[in-house]
Amino acid sequence: MTLEQAAIDPYYLSAGSGEDGAERYRATESTVSVWAATMQHGAPPSALLGRAVERCAPRADARVARLTMEILGPIPVAEIDVRAWVERPGKRVEMVAAELVAARPDGSRRVVATARAWRIATSDTAAVASAGITPLPPISATAGVDPTIPSGWDGGYLKTVDLRTISGGRRVWVRPLTVVVDDEPMSPLVRTLAVADIANGVGAQLDPVDWTFLNTDLTVTLFRAPEGEWIGLDVQTSLGPDGIGTVATVLHDEQGPLGRALQTLEVRARD
Repeated sequence: MTLEQAAIDPYYLSAGSGEDGAERYRATESTVSVWAATMQHGAPPSALLGRAVERCAPRADARVARLTMEILGPIPVAEIDVRAWVERPGKRVEMVAAELVAARPDGSRRVVATARAWRIATSDTAAVASAGITPLPPISATAGVDPTIPSGWDGGYLKTVDLRTISGGRRVWVRPLTVVVDDEPMSPLVRTLAVADIANGVGAQLDPVDWTFLNTDLTVTLFRAPEGEWIGLDVQTSLGPDGIGTVATVLHDEQGPLGRALQTLEVRARD
């Protein structure tokens, strides 16, 4: 853990065992959403689900190629349980599932988010590897106020990331300044998931004072394993006429493009 990371709480602290063999974690203030202080930003839960997927029956000969998180309701800044299982085993292609469970105010428990991931056996295709996407410009030397993030959005999760803007379009380099669980190093997949959900904010076209535009999901596909601490986001937001939008993002690292992310938006005018 770096000195920068040591100054910021991890997203989650271990809190023992939950029900049905689940692992329990306590969400910290580092997870807080821009929409409400009582709910988590989408990035930390997606990273926690990705971590659970990777730790479930891990294989050295395979990696996660695609992970989709479905957000089933507000994820509280509280204790949550996570568990993962192999839903569809396979020698070359398998599906791993995971879920987050939180308590309702009356003490009963509900699933607040799920994930499904395709884990695919790797092979040597270096001779034919290609992306067909222009790499992002290099990372700027200094951080600054990101003009792509709506004004008034600060604190909570947004204090845990280092954003470097790129001129022209909705493009940024971003890295997490903390870790997902305790002081545990993050895998390349988990590090990517810890920032991918911020694309909705980077690509925002509406003023959050007048509109809400929460994403209901996050899909990340990786045709190449990420490298290094920085992830680049090249974001395109599309808004329809009937309250639905999409955020499509090309993901990069310092070696070049590596995958894509997609989010579905529920768009509403505030009363």
